[in-house]
Amino acid sequence: MNKDESIRFAAKYLEDLLSFFGINVAVSSTMDDEVIQLSVPSTSLNSLLIGRNADNLRALQHIVSMALVSKEAEVTRVNVDVANYKKQRADRIAEKAEGWIAKVRKTGEQMVLDLNAADRRIVHKVAQDYSDIETHSEGEGRERKLYINKKNIE
Repeated sequence: MNKDESIRFAAKYLEDLLSFFGINVAVSSTMDDEVIQLSVPSTSLNSLLIGRNADNLRALQHIVSMALVSKEAEVTRVNVDVANYKKQRADRIAEKAEGWIAKVRKTGEQMVLDLNAADRRIVHKVAQDYSDIETHSEGEGRERKLYINKKNIE
């Protein structure tokens, strides 16, 4: 299955999955950095689809991704967003990251944060805009932490 077929399949598969829950919507799809982006419009069941801590959203992503793997698709990474939840969350995390970085710059003290992978990625990206700040992650799985430090510039 090539990229275009993978994108169409993923969108149709998610639409079919949602219709099982009585949610009949058109899923929009794009490709960004070798990741299929699926966007579900707002419905009365947003909170069900997103779930606590976006667990249901991640489960939907996993299901669609595994369906692509089983079809031997060229692209199997999937990002599902419901009613722009992830974009709004990313904006909030980026705003918090600015504050965390400002605090590290002011105090010089390292900051250690317990964030999920997506949130860590956002903080790493924001930190790239600061020449005096470095970030890295340590640990495995759910124990992985993000570290924000001032660079040792000599």
